[in-house]
Amino acid sequence: MGMKIHEFSFDLPSELIAETPAEHRDDARLMVIHKKTGLIEHKLFKDIVDYLNPGDVVVGNNTKVFPARLYGQKEKTGAKIEVFLLRELNKDSHLWDVNVDPARKIRVGNKLYFGDSELVAEVIDNTTSRGRTIRFLFNGTSAEFLNIVDQIGETPLPRSILDMRELNEDKEQLANLDDRERYQTIFAKNIGAVQAPAAGLHFTKHVLKRLELKDVEMAYLTSHVGLKTFLPLDVDDLGKYKPDAELFNVPADCAEIVNRAIVAKKRVVAVGASTMRAMESAITANNQLKDFTNWTDKFLYQPYEFKLANALVTNMPLPHTPPQIMACAFGGLQLMMKAYREAVEAKYRFYVYGDAMLILA
Repeated sequence: MGMKIHEFSFDLPSELIAETPAEHRDDARLMVIHKKTGLIEHKLFKDIVDYLNPGDVVVGNNTKVFPARLYGQKEKTGAKIEVFLLRELNKDSHLWDVNVDPARKIRVGNKLYFGDSELVAEVIDNTTSRGRTIRFLFNGTSAEFLNIVDQIGETPLPRSILDMRELNEDKEQLANLDDRERYQTIFAKNIGAVQAPAAGLHFTKHVLKRLELKDVEMAYLTSHVGLKTFLPLDVDDLGKYKPDAELFNVPADCAEIVNRAIVAKKRVVAVGASTMRAMESAITANNQLKDFTNWTDKFLYQPYEFKLANALVTNMPLPHTPPQIMACAFGGLQLMMKAYREAVEAKYRFYVYGDAMLILA
């Protein structure tokens, strides 16, 4: 019998879902879970340095979120349409996989105009109920196109957070929040993600400096986080779930740093589900990390045996989502479900702008 989604259920009051990040990134709370002893500790994220030793390696995801949520008008009717860019299919012809909302109004052949910009798009295919393939009628390069997207697009926060904010009466708090900056890790570098690698959002220059002074090395790979990453599974049986494929790149210097730590029997910390998934998709025959670029649709759930990392940083995830299910595979279902319930009781903040966990295997 395969694992079922109900095994990952816990009651999460809506007020514990974070609409905004902690005022300072590393002031978010950190739950530390010791898999061997079952000990659960309550700290702040900046305390993560205390759990690492010289020679340990922390692997971060340096993908960069681009402002993937665009608003266009439909030709003739002028109806407002949200166009969420998912992935570029062809750089030269500016062909993109997108989601549209409301989808019922958008058919093959429709043209969409984007505000005062020079962007016009034509719908050329229906892919799913909300999915479309569109071609932007644009003569410039891919870089010039992304520059316009950067000007007219919005930070692709999960729709559920935007909906919660609509109901929020504390408009002043929201007015002072720069999502462009906060929904991006401080080490973001390679453009391509439509969701933030949320576990990495808590790192600050101060934390990185303290790790460096302790001779803990940082290594970076790139894994472009997709839209389904934080969405609850749409199937009951985990074996039937099909995640989105994500493009990842493990550069040679990252592989070298990680392998050195593995040989020296030091701790390797994966920051986030996307990092762990990329690492587990780039393994050599003797269980080391290789420099590798590919797409991965790996879904990590029990009884998966993790080959490389022996510690995981993750956010407090929503129930039934891939990061939660992967964390349970890494930390053990029973202990992790106890930890999530304890986090609710202690009023930790959940979701992409929420608090963090450090799971030590």
